[in-house]
Order: sequence, then structure tokens, then C-alpha cells
Amino acid sequence: MIAALRRLFGTSNDRQVKAYHSRVAAINALEKELEALSDADLRARTQMFRDQLAAGKTLNDILVPAFATVREAAKRTLKQRHFDVQMIGGMVLHEGRISEMKTGEGKTLVATLPVYLNALAGKGVHVVTVNDYLAKRDAEWMGQIYNFLGLSFGIIVHGLDDEERKAAYAADITYGTNNEYGFDYLRDNMKYRLEDMVQRGHAFGIVDEVDSILIDEARTPLIISGPLDDRSEFYNIIDAYIPRLDKGDYEVDEKQRTVALTEAGMEKMEVSLRDAKQLKTESLYDIENVTVVHHINQALRAHKLFQRDKDYIVRNDEVVIIDEFTGRMMPGRRFSEGLHQALEAKEHQPIQPENQTLASITFQNYFRMYKKLAGMTGTAMTEADEFIDIYKLEVIEIPTNVQVSRLDQDDEVYRTAREKYKAVIDEIDRAHARLQPVLVGTASIEKSELLAELLKEHGYKMIDFSDASGLDKLYTAARAGKPSKQFAVLNARFHEQEAYIVAEAGVPGAITIATNMAGRGTDIKLGGNLDMRLAAEATGIEDEGKRAAKVAEITEEIGRFRDVVLKAGEEIILEPAKGSRAAKTQAAPGGLYIIGTERHESRRIDNQLRGRSGRQGDPGRSKFYLSLEDDLMRIFGSDRLDGMMQKLGLKEGEAIVHRWINASIAKAQQKVEARNFDIRKNILKYDDVMNDQRRVVFDQRIDLMNDEAVTETVSDMRHNVIDEIVTRHVPENAYPEQWDVEGLKAEVDKVLGLDLPIVDWAKEEGIADEELRTRIERAADEHMAAKVAQWGPEVIRYVEKSILLQTLDQLWREHLVMLEHLRQVIGLRGYGQRDPLNEYKSESFHLFETMIQRMREGVTAQLMRVEIMQQPEEGQESQELPYMEAQKLDPVTGENEMAFASAALATGPASWEGPAAADRNPNDPTSWGKVGRNELCPCGSGKKFKHCHGQY
Repeated sequence: MIAALRRLFGTSNDRQVKAYHSRVAAINALEKELEALSDADLRARTQMFRDQLAAGKTLNDILVPAFATVREAAKRTLKQRHFDVQMIGGMVLHEGRISEMKTGEGKTLVATLPVYLNALAGKGVHVVTVNDYLAKRDAEWMGQIYNFLGLSFGIIVHGLDDEERKAAYAADITYGTNNEYGFDYLRDNMKYRLEDMVQRGHAFGIVDEVDSILIDEARTPLIISGPLDDRSEFYNIIDAYIPRLDKGDYEVDEKQRTVALTEAGMEKMEVSLRDAKQLKTESLYDIENVTVVHHINQALRAHKLFQRDKDYIVRNDEVVIIDEFTGRMMPGRRFSEGLHQALEAKEHQPIQPENQTLASITFQNYFRMYKKLAGMTGTAMTEADEFIDIYKLEVIEIPTNVQVSRLDQDDEVYRTAREKYKAVIDEIDRAHARLQPVLVGTASIEKSELLAELLKEHGYKMIDFSDASGLDKLYTAARAGKPSKQFAVLNARFHEQEAYIVAEAGVPGAITIATNMAGRGTDIKLGGNLDMRLAAEATGIEDEGKRAAKVAEITEEIGRFRDVVLKAGEEIILEPAKGSRAAKTQAAPGGLYIIGTERHESRRIDNQLRGRSGRQGDPGRSKFYLSLEDDLMRIFGSDRLDGMMQKLGLKEGEAIVHRWINASIAKAQQKVEARNFDIRKNILKYDDVMNDQRRVVFDQRIDLMNDEAVTETVSDMRHNVIDEIVTRHVPENAYPEQWDVEGLKAEVDKVLGLDLPIVDWAKEEGIADEELRTRIERAADEHMAAKVAQWGPEVIRYVEKSILLQTLDQLWREHLVMLEHLRQVIGLRGYGQRDPLNEYKSESFHLFETMIQRMREGVTAQLMRVEIMQQPEEGQESQELPYMEAQKLDPVTGENEMAFASAALATGPASWEGPAAADRNPNDPTSWGKVGRNELCPCGSGKKFKHCHGQY
């Protein structure tokens, strides 16, 4: 019934798309008029639109003529004309929604429409990509349109300095990666002068591959960290108490890999630490001691959960992690949050410095700062609920320009992984024999390597993309119409090389193994990618005639290769027809053949893999091979299915193929998606608490930097501190004999650095607490006035602002560490029937108030005691920022993405022509050039550069 109604009236999505058709018709009606304009007249329309906006028109008022202008500019610069469906996609983006467009539908070109329109407002437009290569490629490619129409664009990639970043953000349009935008925001809020900040607000952002960035990447936050003060002695102190615990003092859950103190253990530890004066208050579980509890938990984990020579080894005075899956040593990798230091204390090894979080933010909270946010991807519908719930972004599915003609076959399910991989290799063999290009999707890098080894055992060789010879063999075999017995594996660490491999995955006989996420943003074109071939083979040919001949030769060959791929289909045998013993056959099309080696826990990732084939109406084919040993199948009832398959008499190498199996797997994936959404939502609730505090601190910093003088602010702080000191020692309505006059004098001396006759004042007849407060305030104000008279108001203003910002930053960093530790232990409150989230909100608010009070006291104490050695020179920068390291952990591998960016920057862009070899002399640092901080030091010490010659 519902299906019939949908066919009759259309879906909600269909109706929304239909609503855009009238504006598309209006844009098309302007095409002839704009074609008649000269280039200068077309460019002049940009200023005309800006004048109209200044006169009171809105962006929606000028949408139709602006979109028509961009289309005409694209035709003249890129020789590409926006399709009508691309116009609809552009309108969806302009309205702050997500535009779901299939792979190959030209999302990069679509973005130029809303980018141009919104850039006219002069507030800056940010286009967000998943890697540096795509940011640079898209900006330079689409920048031809912007330049033609008189708009400026900038690119934010890893390795730029602040001046270059500031210039890029000042442009009308800025292209960059999600990581770089987030880290620039965090770094800006650690600067000491407004003019040093590089970003200029968050007006409108378009996120490419929005599902990857706002969902997959959002599982781990962006973190800027720096070295922490040496706390090795504290680790050793805590470690000494752990062996004294009895078995009844803690509980170990080996399955969940958790350990916790029992009530008896808590009491024993509390008494020991109190006697050793390691607690700030009497109770171990007071909020002030949350960091101590964190270190106890880490020391307990180190002793009771981690075994030497199994989880780690000790070698050359270092604790080296052992990978639990491969059993290999992982030098250079360290456990986080103090666990590695706890292991070093346990093994009595030198304790390496711990890094401290200086600033952090999740992508959810960063991108929610944009006044208007939009996104585009080929796969968003399955996560539509999350986009609405977290980001208030509605997903609109845009119809394809040409009907998709890909054949999506039912999955084949085998009993064991061994049988499955044998079937995959056999299928690759058959496709390769008829020169059909194959893209094999795997769920992880490890699975890619496993499949690569199996192919090698089967007589295949891996293409070496460090030079052109590997690719030449592929082309030579394709020209001869013979299989090359070669395959390529995507390297997800150097995106330029990755894009090149993906681009050539449509050559006849090409076999490409990739993780499901790799290579997004680059189209696979049947026969090969003309632009990539031209860049590789025609660049450097100066003779125009020879170059034109080369271009014609490559274009003609790609056309021939495309014809070969289109004809590379086969007849496939289906189940016997009903009432007949004869097997039914079906013609499987040529084109790119997608082979999935297992189902991902998210349907969206599987759809991304399938979507690599069948672009712009091309034929294609996809099929998934599964086994009951796959993670998803194992979790969702593989035992029951295995028993059923054995009862059916399934033989070795036989598979079950039925649409019901596909439906069951889809339901299992939906369950996992819902669970992952709940996990991300729960994490976000905790981060929202920190985000509220982050906004207060960052806004306060900007206000302070905006103020010419903060004298009034520090004066209020000073009076507030004095008020609290007096209130503590001279309670309201207390008799003079109940006053703690000695304590008041001592604290005034300690905090304000003033030796005042408070004891004598208190003996005066009829003196009240208010009079004491007034006299102390007057003495403090006079002390500061003397400093102003001595050094001048300009110097004192400079010093006040410097001390205020530095103190705020230092306390905010300590506060972040406290919140991190609180987040890890707050779950224990659930055992007391209390909601951990509410407890976290309450305790974090208490910590924030404490931080503000400490800031008042710290600023006051420093200013009252400050001695100025010399006046700062004109134009001298206020303060230097501390040494910082950017970290963004890959949600799948756990590796630091920014380390790869640094390595890529140091070695130069990886391309098929081969990496540039740096001619470095270990004894001559001047020959080293730029060294990535995570590279091995060129001096030959074996240490990372940041721990050797690059140490700050």
C-alpha cells in the first residue's frame, strides 16, 4: 500500500527536488543572454551582484542570475557545463543542507555554485576536503572559475606558516582539510594578539565527503599537546603502593580488560597517600584529587592487566609495545594518558616526559560553529537521522544525470575465510582473463596486505608506483589484449599517489586492492584518466606540435581501452528457473567490477565501495564475498547459520546466495549503526559540557585581547580576592575575638606580598570587617599605583594583559587535564545509582569555578610582586607560544594522521615519478633541509627528530 502511494505521489524527497525545477528553468532561460556577453562583461556581473547586496537584496534574490553566471564561466574556463541536477545540488548546498549525489556526478563542480554566491557577501567561504591533495587539486581546478569572475581563493594545507594561512583565510574562498581548519581554530585561541590570529570567523562552510568527516572522523577529537612538567617522581611514588595491595583490594575483569579498587583497597590507598601527604584534601575521592585517582588507576592497570613479554617488552631502557594482533614490536608508539609512564615506573625504567593537552575540540563542536553549514557526498541517507540530530542538517538525495546501470549481485556466503578468499582469487582470475578492471574492497589495511600476499602466491606481482615502469607493463598488456598478472595496493598515507592509483583503476586488466575508504574524491574512469595520463606523460614537452600529437595519441588510446572494458562482461549462471532443471543465465555487464571481501559494520561504507562503479551511466558490476568468520557475521549469529549450512549438506567451497541473506545482513548493519550512533551521541554529551566552558574561555580571551587596557579587570580581580580573603578569616556577624587576625595577616602577605599592621588594626576600638577590607584594598591599590608611577601606564598595561592571558592559558590547560581524568573515573558513580553525566556536569562546573578563583588569585599575586627588568621594544611580540604538537588519531588504525602529513611534507609529495631523495649528511645539519618531527633524526641516533636535534 505504502509503495503504491509512493509511486503515485512520490516520496518526500521527490517532492522537495521537484520544488527546485522552476528555478532551474529560470537559470536555463538566461543561458543564451549570458553566452552573448564578452568575458569582461561576464566578470563585471560580480561587482553588480555585490552592489545589489549592498543595496539590500539577499543572496536568495540573486541566486538565479548568480548560478547562471557561474555556469557560463565554467563553460568558458573548464569547458564543462553544469547539468540541471547539479544546479539542484547547488541550491541544496546554499540552503545549508546535505546534497547526496552519486559518485561521478561532479560534486566538485556543484560546489562552485553556492561557493560563488555566498562569497559575494564578503565574509569568506570555507570548502572542507578530506586530504591536502584534494584541497590543492580542487582549489586550483575550480579556482579557474573564481579567478575568471574576479574572486580570490586560498588553500590551507599542512606546513604553511601563519602569514600564509592568514592570507589564505583572507581570500573570498578558502579550500582546506578538516584537520587544518580545526587546528587553526585551536591555535588561534592560544595566540596573544588579535593580529596574530589567522581565521576570520565561520560564516559558511561546505564539507566534501561530509559523511567521512562529520561521522567517521568525528569519533576522535583534534588535540594540540605539549610537554608536561617532569612528574616521574610522582609516578614512582604511586607505583610503590600497588604491590602492597592484596587480592581482595581490587577486582580484575580480564574479558573487559578492566581493573578497579574495592572499597577495602580504596581505604588502604587513601590512608597510605594521606600519610605521605600526596592528597590535596582528606578524602581520596574529593574532586581536587581526581588526578591522583587517575594515576592510581593507570598504575593498577600497568600491574594487573599488562604482562611483560606479552603486551610489551623492555629493551634498551625502553618499554616497547607489542601489537596484540601481529605480535610485532611497535617502537616509537606509546600508550596515552599516563599508562606508558606507569609501565615505565613498574619496570623501573627511565620515565619519558608525558604530553599535556593544551587544547582540543571535536569535529561536531567545531563545525557547529558555522552560521551556515552544508555538505555533499555519495552516501548520506543511511545516516540522515544523525545529521539531523547532531548538526541540524537535512539530507536531500539528488537524482543522477543518467540512470545507473550497474548490476549489484547478491552476496556469496562461505563457511570459512579460507574458502571465501579462494573464491575471491578465482573471481579475480576470471575477470582479469577477460581484461575487466577489478577494484577489491577490504575492511582494513591488514586485510589488504593479506589479500596481496595471496595474490602473490597465485602468481601475481605488485605494481611498483615509485617509477613509471610498473604502469607501463599494465599499458603494454592492455595494448596487446593480454592479462598483465599485476595488481596495485593503495597507500592511504600519501594521498597524491593514492589518487593516481585510483585514477588508473579503470585500465583494462587493472586489479586494485583498497580499503573501503581509500581514494575517495577521485573518479575511476573506464579506460583510464586522461588528466592523470597527460600530467604524467605530456608534461615537459615544450614543442607544441609534439605535445598536441602526444595528447591525441593518449586520448585515442584511452578511447580504445574504454571499448575493451565495456565489452569485458560475461554470462553468469543463476539458479534454475522455476519448474525447470535448466540453469538460468544472465548477461553481466562490463565496466568496473567491484568485489567486496566482507561487509562493513555500516551500510554507508559498502555503498561507497559499490558507488565507485557505474559513474555517469557507465555499466558496472558489484558483488560481496562473505564468510561466517567475518567480524559482522560472527557477532550476529554465525553459529546458528553455520549449523544450518552443515545440515543442508554444504560442501567445501560452496556458498549460500539468496536475497534473504542480504536482508538479514542489512538488519545487522542497522543495529550496529544505531549502537555506534548512541556511542557518538553519548561522547558528544560529555564534550558539550567542556565545549560550553571552552567557548567562555575563548570568548574571554578575545575580549581581553580586544581591550586596550585590562586595568579595570585586574583591579576587580584584586578587590574580589581581597574580599574572599577577608570573608574567610573575618566571618560576617562574628565578634572581634572570633576573628582569625593572624591567619588574615599571613594570607595577605602570601597572596598580596604586603606586610600590613592588620593585628594592630584589629585592636582598634569599634573597627568592623568592612573597614579592614577597605584598608587592605587601599594599600593594594596604592602599591599598584606606585608601580604605574615607576614604570609608566603603557608598560603596566602591557604587563597586566600578558600576565592575565598567560595565567588563563596555564590554568585552562590544567583544567583540561582535570576534566580528562574526571571523564575516565566518573563512570564509577553509576554504581551508586547516580547518573554519570549529571555528576560530570556538576563536578566540571565546580572545577571551572575553582579555576576562575585560582586565576584571580594567580593574576593578583603576580602583579603585586612583578619586577620589570626592561621595557619591551616597539612591535615586539607579546609572548611566544609553547611548543605544540597536533594530533588526530585515525578512528580505524589509531595512528596519528598528522604524523603522516609531517612525513609527507618532509619527503615531498609522493607520486608515481618517485619520491625525491634528500641528500643528507648526518654530520652536517645544514644539509638536512626540512625534517618532519616524527621522522627518524638524520644524525643517525635512531630517535625521532622531535626527541633529538628537533627537541625544543
